[in-house]
Amino acid sequence: MKKYVSILSDMEHKIREGHFGPGRKLPSVRSATEEYGCSVSTIVRAYAELEKRHAIYSVPQSGYYVVEKLGDWRSETVSETIDFASASPDLDVFPYLDFQHCLNKAIDTYKYHLFTYGDSHGLETLRQTLVSHLAGDQVFAKAERILVSSGVQQALEILAKMPFPNGKTTVLVEQPSYDLYLRFLEAEGVPVRGIARTAKGIDLQELEERFRSGGIKFFYTISRYHNPLGTSYNVEERKAIARLAGKYDVYVVEDDYMADLGAERFEPIHAYDRSSHVVYLKSFSKIIFPGLRLGAVVLPERLLKTYHRYKNYPDTSLLSQAALEIYIKNGMYERHKHKIYGLYEERMRALNEAMRRHNEAGLIEAADVRSGVYVQFKLPRTVNIERLVKRIAARKVSVVPGKPFYLAEYAEREKFIRISISRAQRERIDEGVRAIVEEVRRGSGW
Repeated sequence: MKKYVSILSDMEHKIREGHFGPGRKLPSVRSATEEYGCSVSTIVRAYAELEKRHAIYSVPQSGYYVVEKLGDWRSETVSETIDFASASPDLDVFPYLDFQHCLNKAIDTYKYHLFTYGDSHGLETLRQTLVSHLAGDQVFAKAERILVSSGVQQALEILAKMPFPNGKTTVLVEQPSYDLYLRFLEAEGVPVRGIARTAKGIDLQELEERFRSGGIKFFYTISRYHNPLGTSYNVEERKAIARLAGKYDVYVVEDDYMADLGAERFEPIHAYDRSSHVVYLKSFSKIIFPGLRLGAVVLPERLLKTYHRYKNYPDTSLLSQAALEIYIKNGMYERHKHKIYGLYEERMRALNEAMRRHNEAGLIEAADVRSGVYVQFKLPRTVNIERLVKRIAARKVSVVPGKPFYLAEYAEREKFIRISISRAQRERIDEGVRAIVEEVRRGSGW
């Protein structure tokens, strides 16, 4: 299965990047078999899949050709701006045809059941499917502990409001962190404190002290491909966080919403949880499309009843849940994941190469992030962020300043801009990085 997925992803990539242009003939089945070192049936299957997705068409006794797409949407929608701000998935890789097929099959399979209110816990068959799906991420849980939510944001809001068995009330958040959640906690008056996390990691001694004496209900963390830092915790940090949670009866809410945007093996904090203190969250918005609004919540046994009391109503489309179940079970999800993280890793390489080329003086500090979509560009203290962002925008490059990723009262802030590559055109990344470096140099007085 993995070999087939890899071959199909590579073929799609070559078509998308123009290696096989519109109307061009693809290699013969025999040639492709030799190139990929696989069986004839694997290549035939890959070509059939591409044909089903209207990427290629076959001509009897001639071969396979790339479809010529009239009125390509990009010719009308591509902006002059180099977009390093948007965190939404690339429109080029939206699995429209795949998911349309799954929606149609869901209607055929479930028929009238789709028009009932459903279960507030989520569609039972989807939850069963998620058992094996999450196990692939080293998150092992029975279906009873896996709940479907209307996106990860809904689950985060419920967890902030509901009481926890430890009787504590304060939420500890990394600084910087997910801006929308910070604004929610502040607006709702939830007791919240921050702890510094940088591209180099977190101070585990300080974290232990907070756990021991801070009355912490739970610690909210984005363990991999952090927003906005882009970095991930190493194995020692993940193990330590799980151990400290059990030692001091502090829960960890692990937001792994970027889980599928990297190729490397990564065991989440949840995999090291020996005391049932980790809540694991996964979103399907970043890998498919934001409008799906589906997430998975894996809860410790002792949190289930309370969580159910706060979410005792079905609010997620049964049709979307059924389509996602089919999308996962028939292998489309795995194939699409392979395609999208390959695309993003290419852009990350281009970003890192551009930084090596234009940032030789080291004016900007940036970690060597290779997966996910975010990178923090840490700036000299002398740079005025507001003026810098405006000057960069005047050069038709959009970025996001770092200030919103902190609690309003948190004083020890790093000065940075967040870079996202999810909607950046690969061929313009170098141009965008050059503009940023030049404006930082100008703003810092170099």
